[in-house]
Amino acid sequence: MRALWSHLSAISNCKLSPRIRKISSANFTSIRNMSTISSTEDPELSGFLAFLESLKNYEKAGVPKGAGTDSGDGFDLGRMKRLMLRLRNPHSKYKVVHVAGTKGKGSTSAFLSNILRAGGYSVGCYSSPHIMSIKERISCNGDPVSASTLNDHFYSIKPVLDQSIQEENGSLSHFEILTGIAFSLFEKENVDIAVIEAGLGGARDATNFIESSNLAASVITTIGEEHMDALGGSLESIAEAKSGIIKHGRPVVLGGPFLPHIEGILRSKAASMSSSVILASDIGSRSSIKGIVNRNGIGLCESCDIVIQHEKDDKPIVELSDINLRMLGHHQLQNAVTATCASLCLRDQGWWRVTDEAIRIGLENTRLLGRSQFLTPKEAETLQLPGATVLLDGAHTKESARALKEMIMRDFAEKRLVFVVAMASDKDHVSFAKELLSGLKPEAVVLTEADIGGGKVRSTACAVLKESWIKAADELGLGSMEASENKTVFDSLKFAYKILSDDTSSSDSGMVIVTGSLHIVSSVLASVQQ
Repeated sequence: MRALWSHLSAISNCKLSPRIRKISSANFTSIRNMSTISSTEDPELSGFLAFLESLKNYEKAGVPKGAGTDSGDGFDLGRMKRLMLRLRNPHSKYKVVHVAGTKGKGSTSAFLSNILRAGGYSVGCYSSPHIMSIKERISCNGDPVSASTLNDHFYSIKPVLDQSIQEENGSLSHFEILTGIAFSLFEKENVDIAVIEAGLGGARDATNFIESSNLAASVITTIGEEHMDALGGSLESIAEAKSGIIKHGRPVVLGGPFLPHIEGILRSKAASMSSSVILASDIGSRSSIKGIVNRNGIGLCESCDIVIQHEKDDKPIVELSDINLRMLGHHQLQNAVTATCASLCLRDQGWWRVTDEAIRIGLENTRLLGRSQFLTPKEAETLQLPGATVLLDGAHTKESARALKEMIMRDFAEKRLVFVVAMASDKDHVSFAKELLSGLKPEAVVLTEADIGGGKVRSTACAVLKESWIKAADELGLGSMEASENKTVFDSLKFAYKILSDDTSSSDSGMVIVTGSLHIVSSVLASVQQ
């Protein structure tokens, strides 16, 4: 197998494809490490961000064992209820759709928010994490809150926040305070409805103070093996935790598909709360991807059909043909179907006017950073990758790796690939690697590091990732593999690009795929912006 950059003595030839390479840091000391870029925030928010930074941040430090379970180890939801009471319960002034799930909750929340906006409603949306700016977490009518609006509102309620922190003996966290700010801001902006994404689990999540009286519906997208220690250690305990957002007498939309016994746990909780269940993945909901299209001014989309009907009825409730989704993959189509079912659930309540055309417009207008996002040619050139095809996808679990793999195999089967990967320390690195290596044959896999939540506590060292990928290759029977690591995202991108561009034997220019976490995506986009 040909040597790559053979003039670098630190790089060894791999024995098998895929190849995992190293760039010696000594040879690139003059190249900026993109993972150290700390912020692309508006300077106007410096005081606000400093205030949040003074609080405990579990995204940066990691979540304690059992913190998301409805047990003695779980987060104290009482302090959030007391905070909201001090803020005069702003959430009581509008309706809420509460969205939880292992994967898909951010995309589903975005789809649903845009459907409701297309229906003529004023919509707030609260989500996490952010990619470029903390403003992304709080959006009103499709746009992230402006720096001036966020700043003004923060200082208007800061005395209440200061009092709350003092009375709670400093135990209120970064996420809890930001959640309170978001709900309060939605009241100020006079939204009709807010779509709220849970942060961790459901039962003890900081967003779960919402009561039946102002809950329009709950949505649970998927149940998977992520945050296992924080959510009880099993798939069943994760389902129990996420089912905690189901409230008495209010409908719940289940995305899925789920394992039968996991669906049983969710249905049992719904039955105990006298909540009706809408299953978005049952045989009455038919959806399909027809092919990939390139729309002028928008880029690559997948043309899809969505048909939703009751099992016993011949006539569909909704039948939408040739919808062009800007987020690619069967998993995103399922998220779109789940959001559609949630919008129909609201329509059935009688006071939410959501037309079929609003559903179409909302779905087609939805796009999120770092979810099957292709850089534009200009953005690639900014990264010194002229002519490169660069795909950014924040997949970081076994399930999301499978979804990414299936999308690539369906839409880009003939492309030569190089992966650039960085991951958080609390993820299942081996399972992630096995999913990608089991169906794809990348030219190389380049391992790197990126800050997680603005710090390095949860970052995975390249050496640890290297061992995981070697183990994955071995378990898949790919044979022995020599592998080394590289610590800078920028070097890794340039290396990946060189691997593809140096091979002149193929007319295919190939594709660089940046994945493993939304945080490496953030590093890349921060460099593009700067």
